[in-house]
Amino acid sequence: MSSPQPDTVQSDSSRVLDRNRNFLPSHRPLRHHPVLRIDHDRVSGPFSFLNPTRAHFRPVRESIQGAETGSKVSEPPAVTYKWTSRNNRKGRHALAVESVGPTPETKHVIPAKTISPRQIALGLWKMVSKYPVWDISYDVATIFTFGSVIWVINAFFVWLPLVRPDTEFKNEELYGGGITAFIGATIFEIGSFLLMAEAVNENRTGCFGWALERAFSEDRETGSQVVRICPSKSTCTHHHSNKRNFVGKGNAGRSSPASTADEDGKSWIWFPSKTEIQTHYIHELGFLASFTQLIAATIFWISGFTALPGIYDKMSRPITIIFYWTPQVIGGTGFMISGALFMLETQSKWYKPAFKTLGWWIGAWNLLGGVGFTVCPAFGYDQSSWAQYQACLSTFWGSWAFLVGSVIQWYESLAKYPVEAVEAHEKVRNEIADDK
Repeated sequence: MSSPQPDTVQSDSSRVLDRNRNFLPSHRPLRHHPVLRIDHDRVSGPFSFLNPTRAHFRPVRESIQGAETGSKVSEPPAVTYKWTSRNNRKGRHALAVESVGPTPETKHVIPAKTISPRQIALGLWKMVSKYPVWDISYDVATIFTFGSVIWVINAFFVWLPLVRPDTEFKNEELYGGGITAFIGATIFEIGSFLLMAEAVNENRTGCFGWALERAFSEDRETGSQVVRICPSKSTCTHHHSNKRNFVGKGNAGRSSPASTADEDGKSWIWFPSKTEIQTHYIHELGFLASFTQLIAATIFWISGFTALPGIYDKMSRPITIIFYWTPQVIGGTGFMISGALFMLETQSKWYKPAFKTLGWWIGAWNLLGGVGFTVCPAFGYDQSSWAQYQACLSTFWGSWAFLVGSVIQWYESLAKYPVEAVEAHEKVRNEIADDK
């Protein structure tokens, strides 16, 4: 027998355990961008058996040298490109500005931080002034928002008569509640399908989306030039930016070798192959969350269908339990799981909440909405008046939770170039100290 076999098995086992610290070669982001260098110490994910959900890239020193003048161009070591699986899926390009002291070597001009009041106001203005219907992430967000509004209306139809009986009209719950439940469930199903399509059409090669430009001014004392970092929408390779069609490549899809959405030339797929599922997507948190959402919405749709007038009022008690209340329990539980997975995708550790990340709050509100939609049928099995009151009330606050999460997702879908302030990584601090 050959002795190396145990070592080989151990090596393979170690590689599996470290899956969240390494990218598959075919899915390593920004591998075609020579101006960026991945920081291997900052590739991570919340679970060791799943793919990485975040990575940091830094500009290469030689990539921003002043070729024409021969002058020294200062590299911004405190500015990194923050790749996350959620941002990549949503067509977003995040810059992380690390809080290090200003030095002559770190002169750079960057856009305003996203959390500034002016940028927040600008983001809110975009929600009422921009309608990029060619962007699937925008469509997902607005469809879920519209669906949540329908569910809020539904909750008023079924809950308000219990609180204010004088406001009830004839067959309000049967027609108002039943029809809006069917419409709301159908809209959630459509949104979940698009969410799934978004998940399987991630930009595998990655998209930097920023330009490093030499400013015209020059520091007379050091002879170095300032580097200006600005969005580069014209070179974005995400399919979200393609205004010509709903699905396809980015603006630079036919001109840049780094822009192909897939290594085999496909620009859009509706469902991945069996091999891709086994080797990549089954380990991808965003895919698992989206797939769970789709399954949950599909099962939940059954209760929306059986809520229609002419069906709901014709069903016996056992049939109502099986085809009306039970699909809500299963679907609502799926919404909870999906929301939790979306939260975990944004976290650096499974136990460490990401309170400063929009995606985390979107998942949290969807999780809360799922709780409401699960508690509703749990009370609904009981025919007593107090239980029916709690069932309708759970739909009410659960619908509002979904609405809040959807509106935040709408805001996120339009913020394609977020800039955040983070605490400097220890490695960056040491490099800056060595450069002084």
